[in-house]
Amino acid sequence: MLQTKTYPISALPLPPSTRILTRNLTPDPQTPSVSSFYDTLSRTPSLQCKAWLLAPHAHFSLVVPCPQPFPYRIPLPENGEPIADRAAYVEKWLADREALHERPTAASPTSGLRDCVPHLKVSDVFATLGSPSLARASTDPNPETAKPSSVSEEDTAAREELIDVLSGYAVLLSTDGDPETHWAPWSLCYSGHQFGVWAGQLGDGRAISVLSTPHPSDPDLIYELQLKGAGRTPFSRNGDGLAVVRSSIREYLCSEAMHALSIPTTCSLSLISLSELPVARECMESACVLTRMAPSFIRIVSFEALNPLEGTSVFRIGQQDTHWEGLRVLGEWVVHRVLKFEGLQWRGEGVEHGDPWGTKLVLEVVRRNAKMVAAWQAYGFMHGVINADNVSVLGLTISYGPFVFMDVFDPFHICNHTDDEGRYSYKLQPFMIIYALRVLLTALSPIIGAEAELHRAVFAGWAEDASPDKLAEWRKKGSELVKDEMERIAQDICSAEYGRLMHKASRVRLALRRFDATDELRLAHPLFNLMSEHEHDFHSTFRQPAFFCPTMAEGSFDSATGPALGEYISGILSSASEQQRLD
Repeated sequence: MLQTKTYPISALPLPPSTRILTRNLTPDPQTPSVSSFYDTLSRTPSLQCKAWLLAPHAHFSLVVPCPQPFPYRIPLPENGEPIADRAAYVEKWLADREALHERPTAASPTSGLRDCVPHLKVSDVFATLGSPSLARASTDPNPETAKPSSVSEEDTAAREELIDVLSGYAVLLSTDGDPETHWAPWSLCYSGHQFGVWAGQLGDGRAISVLSTPHPSDPDLIYELQLKGAGRTPFSRNGDGLAVVRSSIREYLCSEAMHALSIPTTCSLSLISLSELPVARECMESACVLTRMAPSFIRIVSFEALNPLEGTSVFRIGQQDTHWEGLRVLGEWVVHRVLKFEGLQWRGEGVEHGDPWGTKLVLEVVRRNAKMVAAWQAYGFMHGVINADNVSVLGLTISYGPFVFMDVFDPFHICNHTDDEGRYSYKLQPFMIIYALRVLLTALSPIIGAEAELHRAVFAGWAEDASPDKLAEWRKKGSELVKDEMERIAQDICSAEYGRLMHKASRVRLALRRFDATDELRLAHPLFNLMSEHEHDFHSTFRQPAFFCPTMAEGSFDSATGPALGEYISGILSSASEQQRLD
């Protein structure tokens, strides 16, 4: 097998221009290009640290990492001299903190490298950390007697560059040559509801995508590398844009576990500790930058930002007006480059009028998220915050917060202590995913209605001359055309995928030798009822059937002829909590 050629992070291949988000969606007009962003950053670095509303048509803002405590505590000059220009003093203070700093790598999983970016040169990172294994290799723990490893200057430079970029203390930014080759990191804009309440503009408040690169074995598969916790962005509002070690480790470990279980998820690449950077939470903690990867980090509420519910700006300050052209541009990008529909004709590719895509987009996002939440239920995963801004268009598990895996089974378990109403309890997760997907349909319903009337894709300026009554007509028609089908597909796919994981597939959950349509009613429901009634451990209970032999049923629990059955039943009961264990 040919060995994959590896590159330092700054030399990783970039996708073609047509596949790069920042060259096809609309930037914040305050910094409309990489060169203008660089000029602005050179003069006023505080600009990107301020929170503001993006223009209605903008999809993203260019940013660079700046991991600093917030609110900023800017000291007075040590010599006591008066500050003649306070604004200039602040800008210089921020600019001085854009210098490079070396930081130790805390973790770097082999699975993320193998599956997403096998062409990334990590140099001697694993020689420093040690390769992950169940049994640690014997090494000399004494640094004075241990033999130094042979590491070239090239490898050392690649490792240091990798650490600097993934810690947020260096930036991949290029302004030389052809503007088509310029590059800068970005954060996405989106708006939406949180716990059912309109929250206005949200956006990537502590997430910065620093790079996208095609997979070496499949150029059409492009992965974004995104830093979480690398400082403020224009979407941070009152937040500091930072992440702490505790929560970063939780996301790192859980995303790896979810990936191993084949549950759709973002993947981890690295954890880098910024131990000297304090972060104020319930108590003072240390900062950490997590790098995660996905083909796209676009969420369904990116559409809601461009077509918010009517009247939301009246009740909540902090939301742009509707922008129909921005909605069309984003939709075409998602359908064409993110979801990658096959057989769909596109305007401009030798075709005068493209095929309608609005309905296809909604239903595909529904399918993906229905499969994802079915896997959550089968494996007892509880997300905790299924706000629409945490729902991916690719159906990936994203934004790991107060998640847990079920232990003692309780279908009404609430893992988020701020979820007073139990909105995101285990039992309600499938319904909350559907609730979130209705947001996507609401945002795209005018396009769906217009395409149904036109019998083709909407075009540039499609809504410019439309009256409010016509827009309302399109909105109503689009919703009526898709709503029932959307909810039916969500329920059918979720049920089918849950059944596959619970009953049909080998090596998962019950793993029955044959499948019967009555299995759910005759086997699964009674099992869950027993688990709930007797407070059995969710995962141990599913493991126990692996130790059952049919010959055990020939004896009885009380009979001396059936000790194996008695031991088996005792083993099942031992997973019950002490308070509710059966007599």
